[in-house]
Amino acid sequence: MSKKYTITTPIYYVNSVPHIGTALTTLAADVTARYQKMRGREVFFLTGTDENGLKVKEAAEKAGKDPMAFVDEISSKFKEIWPGMFIEFDDFIRTTEPRHRIAVQEFFRILQEKGHIYTGTYEGWYDVSSETFYKESDLVDGKSPDGNEVRWVKEDNYFFRMSSFAEPLMAHIDANPNFILPETRKNEVVSFIKQGLRDVCISRANPGWGIPVPGDDSQVVYVWFDALINYIAATGWPKPGWEDYWPAEVQWMGKDILTRFHATLWPAMLLGVGLPLPETLVGHAWLLMGGEKISKSKGNVVAPLELAAELSERSTCALDVAIDAVRFYMAATLPVDNDSVFTYEEFDRKYNTDLANDLGNALNRSLAMSHKFVGGSVPGGSVEEEAVQAIAKAKADFETAMVTFRIDHATDAAWSVVRFLNKYIDTRAPWALAKNNDPALPGVIRSMLLCLRTAEGLVRSIMPKTADAIAAQLGSSPLTDWSQIGTEGSLIEGTALSQPKPIFPRLELTKKEEPKKMEQPKPQPTATPIPAQKEEAVATEITIDDFAKVKLKVGRVLEAEPVEGSDKLMKLQVVIGEERRQIVAGIRKSYSAEDLISRQVIVCVNLKPAKLRGVESQGMLLAATDADGGAILLQPDKEAPEGTGVK
Repeated sequence: MSKKYTITTPIYYVNSVPHIGTALTTLAADVTARYQKMRGREVFFLTGTDENGLKVKEAAEKAGKDPMAFVDEISSKFKEIWPGMFIEFDDFIRTTEPRHRIAVQEFFRILQEKGHIYTGTYEGWYDVSSETFYKESDLVDGKSPDGNEVRWVKEDNYFFRMSSFAEPLMAHIDANPNFILPETRKNEVVSFIKQGLRDVCISRANPGWGIPVPGDDSQVVYVWFDALINYIAATGWPKPGWEDYWPAEVQWMGKDILTRFHATLWPAMLLGVGLPLPETLVGHAWLLMGGEKISKSKGNVVAPLELAAELSERSTCALDVAIDAVRFYMAATLPVDNDSVFTYEEFDRKYNTDLANDLGNALNRSLAMSHKFVGGSVPGGSVEEEAVQAIAKAKADFETAMVTFRIDHATDAAWSVVRFLNKYIDTRAPWALAKNNDPALPGVIRSMLLCLRTAEGLVRSIMPKTADAIAAQLGSSPLTDWSQIGTEGSLIEGTALSQPKPIFPRLELTKKEEPKKMEQPKPQPTATPIPAQKEEAVATEITIDDFAKVKLKVGRVLEAEPVEGSDKLMKLQVVIGEERRQIVAGIRKSYSAEDLISRQVIVCVNLKPAKLRGVESQGMLLAATDADGGAILLQPDKEAPEGTGVK
């Protein structure tokens, strides 16, 4: 068997169920795994739960449950939530499993045999919440650096000679620039090592829960020492064949467990036993809420699947698409060097701007114009050079970002081709090419569709269900081979395209600013009226002040459909600058939905909303009337940016 590409997350404490903070790490690992699979690698993606330790025992007692029943219940919730977020792990390890117990005791025995473990007396402070030992000088106002309560402990324990591994660790860090990422985390680790590594207490008095020290049942293995070995236990070590899974290519974690544990204790343990070190440790920053790290104890938990369900209900998008939207938010905002802040307002904003507007507009406009101008199938012709370059750059930038596991940069690279496509449509104006019978039209439409096909491939590791939906609308099978992304062969001429169907309906934000009072316009000189001809009735005259009250702007129709039960009304989704509005207009007899999509229109934007046939209209289109009373929509003489004022 060839070496697998191994990716791990930390194993999570079973004192509470997953939230968006723990999901952040697991999502990053899943994106990495999906990307590597697209690159043709055979992936081994490991996650699991940490079920030993005093913290877990006390949580079970507080809940009035047997510890094993308690961990069974919580662990099962992790197993439910991760697949619910489309996270495809290959193995889920629990530290209460026999395979883990066997590996921990053998690991301990080898270190002891090699002289790296000795007995002694531990006397100092212990933070049960984080299962961490602290010196007096580490405490802040009598508490741990995390603000947790500490207990004074004095016990006869086993110690690991970590102090003897300082020089080998520094040598490894110097020789392997990508061993610890990002650079800020590496600097923190180097500083920690240079302060002097201390020997570590690796056992506790047996409380009746945990893995006994081999040959001494009065002690259990310290939970952090125990937990780290899960990565090796899952490979089958110490049995033959573990080399097919180890060393890990990347181990994902939050910054709080990097320096003390994964970047010093863990590699020192591996060096002591004689096992290879992982290639890369990634310690991302935290997602904060209200200025604090998201955690159950702080009462600021955001449950990812509940967030998705609420989004689905509010926006009417499909639930699997809403889950993808949560995945997108976490990937796009993944904090690396510095912490980032989660707010519901920002989550909604990114949904509207990046998903409903950018991606939704690109998909809907491209497909609508393909049906209108080239018969609803993929045309032939050559992809234009500027599209070729934009596609190549987006793909290359994605690859570069993933070398250093910058999921946020990779997401932005995927979105660069979406943003390019929207600008390209405005610049090349296919409607004008069609009007003038320009031979460039098929190539432009093909360029647009190839950008969409590329976006489908690039977002697949981040938003798998959305990628499938894009592929379906393109009439194509899912693009799962990375080498095919951006190629002409990925978009087959003559493929029938589906009708555009919005994947991400725009979210109507519930939290809105109160409308500002309109200021009374300053008096302006009135124009000298021109006498009307005698045979015409004199129209009611208005002043320039009256006209100034009417706000007109350029908009573009993104979606159009007849209003059910009416032979006159059309319901339009119109983008006006950064805003999107629903407008109902009596133009159905003059225009079909296909005629309207991508057309620029003039909109009265400060007309009081009204309901027509039960459908709210948030503005009015300007139109003239033909000889038969039909509508003739007014539009700019040439393309103007959406949102431009009309005077």
